[in-house]
Amino acid sequence: MYLPSAFRDDDLASLHATMRAARLANVVTATADGLLESPLPLFLAEAEGDKGVLYGHLARANPQGRAAPTAEAMAIFMGPDAYITPSWYATKQETGLVVPTWNYVTVHAYGPIEFFDEPDRLLAVVSRLTDLHEGGRAEPWAVTDAPEAFIRAQLRGIIGLRLPITRLDGKRKLSQNRNDRDRAGVAAGLAESEHAADRAMAPLIPR
Repeated sequence: MYLPSAFRDDDLASLHATMRAARLANVVTATADGLLESPLPLFLAEAEGDKGVLYGHLARANPQGRAAPTAEAMAIFMGPDAYITPSWYATKQETGLVVPTWNYVTVHAYGPIEFFDEPDRLLAVVSRLTDLHEGGRAEPWAVTDAPEAFIRAQLRGIIGLRLPITRLDGKRKLSQNRNDRDRAGVAAGLAESEHAADRAMAPLIPR
């Protein structure tokens, strides 16, 4: 990923926060048959290793889980993103020397990926993923709410994955290369947008 210094995010806490906030990641592996990708919910075990370890699962029928990786895998986490119109820049009124752009937050996590199918490890992964996404509900569902034999049968249809993170590339492209008045215009324009994704980005613009 192209990382100009103005947009680079090297703060581990910030990178982990972006990863936790993303509800779905794109997991890419290089294989002898080319690149393979699956959109997957993952959870981050921050206490494992220097940069954390990612866990998730995919369908057993998914060929990505059967194709041996030829290099490190990559998990792509996307945060907020928004189109930025030149109309929001004060510079437009002053010189007209402006063009549109796109702001976004993203993290790329790299590491050697492991696929596994041991039932107890799979159960631990699906239980933790379930607890993560059910935790905020008034009446959270738990894996133990279903009959054990049923869950064990479901586990036979999936493969787990573990990705120890060796490298993190983070990018927060938030109009840092614009002057104060332009950034103020961007923040105001995003805040007034009819699109929820734009409004989510508005408070991220540096002021």
